[in-house]
Amino acid sequence: MNKVLLTLVIILSAIGFATLLNFVIPIKSIETPLISEQPRPKPLLVYTFQNLKKTKFPESQITFGDVVDETPNSVSRMFYYNIPTRPGGSKMEKVSGLANIPKNPGNYPIIVMFRGYVPLDIYKPGIGTQPSAKVLAQNGFITLAPDFLGYGESASPSSLLFEDRFQTYTTALTLLSSLPTVNKGLTKVYSDKITANLDKIGIWGHSNGGHITLATLAISGVTYPTVLWAPVSKSFPYSILYYTDETDDQGKSLRLALANFEKDYNTQAFSPASYYKWIKAPIQVNQGENDEEVPVWWSNELVDNLKKDGLDVDYHTYPNADHNLLPDGWNSAINNTVDFYNTQFEKNTK
Repeated sequence: MNKVLLTLVIILSAIGFATLLNFVIPIKSIETPLISEQPRPKPLLVYTFQNLKKTKFPESQITFGDVVDETPNSVSRMFYYNIPTRPGGSKMEKVSGLANIPKNPGNYPIIVMFRGYVPLDIYKPGIGTQPSAKVLAQNGFITLAPDFLGYGESASPSSLLFEDRFQTYTTALTLLSSLPTVNKGLTKVYSDKITANLDKIGIWGHSNGGHITLATLAISGVTYPTVLWAPVSKSFPYSILYYTDETDDQGKSLRLALANFEKDYNTQAFSPASYYKWIKAPIQVNQGENDEEVPVWWSNELVDNLKKDGLDVDYHTYPNADHNLLPDGWNSAINNTVDFYNTQFEKNTK
């Protein structure tokens, strides 16, 4: 009997001690509080192709400045317009460029031209486009070639490495949306004697300018007849990593920046090649077979993919021609370019 009582006392004592322990030190009070991490800002999401396609780019007044050069048939002069610092933003920055305008009075088609890469220390407006632009002007076209931010008389670009690159899309898309103002700008200089036919608009791009052109066509969905010379058509970021052997550090700093970029962003969302299926414009491609900057197989593959998407593609290769279609392809390429625009604009007027 005494053993039973003793056992009962021990059990009751244990229950009482546990109850007291929970009362004095509640279990929840010793849990480690959760620390919520603040999400990292991702300002470059505005440059994904999905977001750029939804963005309305402003109509900026195109104005014309000083004459830079002239031929017997045409005049080269500066032009200016403003672009948003960031898509959808209200802050605007100046962009300069070079226009080529026929001298004789008339109503002319307009060709927007995007150049390839040029080192800043040797840059001047028109480098990369001017030889072709002069021929186009002599054949009755008005040309507009923007300098892009950081070049010519344009404002400085973003200090963010990849935003600097993506701002070329903003520059191109804003220029297209601003074309309805070009005749007001021309009137101040030519008093309605020379005007642009806004029913006949084309695009031209060489090298990285071809990359910008392909991006612009995909995002905007315009059907403007387009001519590409040796376009950089591979997916981002391979399209820039391919050229890292040309940098002093063999691309080390670029690869580091890209690694950091990929921590926050999906590169495919920024790659034109992911969205070529959005393109609706008829296209001509001119490619040198001896091109070491843009291998001919890049353009072969681009043309095949565009045709699979049902696009009208006119493809010309030049056996003894480099990245600039020299020495034996340039004359044929510019003649093919002029013929292509004339044919396409004639189709559009029927």
